[in-house]
Amino acid sequence: MTSERAEGVRLQKVLAKAGVASRRAAEELIARGRVKVDGDVVRELGRRVDPEHAVIHVDGMRVVVREDLVYLALNKPRGVHSTMTDEQGRPCVGDYVRDRAERLFHVGRLDADTEGLLLLTNDGELAHRLMHPSFHVAKTYLAEVEGRVPRGLGKRLRAGVELDDGPVTADAFTIKDVGADRSLVEIVLHEGRKHIVRRLLAEVGHPVRKLVRTAVDGVRLGDTKPGTLRALSRQEIGSLHKTVGL
Repeated sequence: MTSERAEGVRLQKVLAKAGVASRRAAEELIARGRVKVDGDVVRELGRRVDPEHAVIHVDGMRVVVREDLVYLALNKPRGVHSTMTDEQGRPCVGDYVRDRAERLFHVGRLDADTEGLLLLTNDGELAHRLMHPSFHVAKTYLAEVEGRVPRGLGKRLRAGVELDDGPVTADAFTIKDVGADRSLVEIVLHEGRKHIVRRLLAEVGHPVRKLVRTAVDGVRLGDTKPGTLRALSRQEIGSLHKTVGL
């Protein structure tokens, strides 16, 4: 073991390696009191930290410095199951990361008929919190539904609708387009119950024809093509950690 590893690594070097800023700019961030290590503001430029265990924040945003942690966004195609393996040989999420060395798992689920954003990671603590209902992580969906959606539906959904397993409340609801026999709507929920979007919209008289998840918290699907992966940006990773209090 090198002396540097035994004693830790200089904080500005850790920040530079994590892509926060150049080493000189990182020194300025430290000097201005904008960096915290394990909850404490650090202003000393000689401070050494253990990248494997230190919890570092810059301007209140978590900086992930462990090189073994992976954060990916998958645009899950329709017909793909939200499992890492499938005993029946059906297409599954695990098919898209089989060539990776890390042992990844999906954060939450999308049913086989639903497309869109699914997060994959090996950060167990973050994944656990993102899936736990107590953290109220917002998820955004674009749905094509049957019928002409009335303008007052959003108010009803935001007030709450009773389902057979309890009430559900939409955080936001927007009508994007209305046709002769179909409508396109965007709905934001912090729920994670099975088929919650489909059950909710069916309950109010507008069964879903097509459903795409477009965002999880501040991570957006964007122009990621179906069946492709992308690495989350440092800002997206930091935002997820902030949402769940890490």
